[in-house]
Amino acid sequence: MTVPLKQRLAARDLLVGTWVKTPSAIVAEVLAGTGLDLLCLDAEHAPFDRGDLDAAVLACRALAMPVLVRVPSAAPETILNALDLGATGVVVPHVVDGASAATIARAAHYGPGGRGYAGSSRAANYTRTKMPQHLAASRAATVVVAQIEDAEAVEAIEAIAAEPGLDCLFIGRADLAVSYGAASAADPVVIAAAERICAAGLGAGRAVGMFVPDLAEVPRWRGLGVSLFLLESDHTFLIRGAAALAAAVRAPA
Repeated sequence: MTVPLKQRLAARDLLVGTWVKTPSAIVAEVLAGTGLDLLCLDAEHAPFDRGDLDAAVLACRALAMPVLVRVPSAAPETILNALDLGATGVVVPHVVDGASAATIARAAHYGPGGRGYAGSSRAANYTRTKMPQHLAASRAATVVVAQIEDAEAVEAIEAIAAEPGLDCLFIGRADLAVSYGAASAADPVVIAAAERICAAGLGAGRAVGMFVPDLAEVPRWRGLGVSLFLLESDHTFLIRGAAALAAAVRAPA
């Protein structure tokens, strides 16, 4: 039996996924048929509309590929839409303190002041899953990832990590670099911040995720407790593959 993503995160299994930047169900379907552990549809930085998300989530579900949606903001309606479409969970950008962590966790889960209920959604199997079963299944499977990418979030990281409704802290090193006014994601101040986030996540029993620009970094961060790696993207695969093809054909015989 396939272990749900939420349980694999809690167990700190090594998980490897990629970003999907192209609003295409076909791209999602192609990548869903690979050996990756999950996909993340980037609705924050790529031009996904509701129809695009709907089709891409459906493609992933058809191949039993766990799929997260990086929502454009922490607005409850964006979280609700992604989860009603049947996404496994959400990645929420710019979570800066314990209060905002609690707010996004509440918006992703059913309960007082939380996610609004609709039995007609794909998540509820279009009314075929009855309310008690759907509530229980959602509670057991919905993944909430807080993206930590601001200097103020690092200062509040222990409070953020203590929020029980979160499954994972995802380190956004590029935005941390911008926030700190650093030259790059490899700047010592960014690395120190990432290390603090790792320590807070481990201390609170939260999984920690990261994008790294160089795969050679993976062992180091794995040693510091990072278990979720969302690496490269469909765009990267296209660019690299096209460049490799052209180089191979033009290489001297």
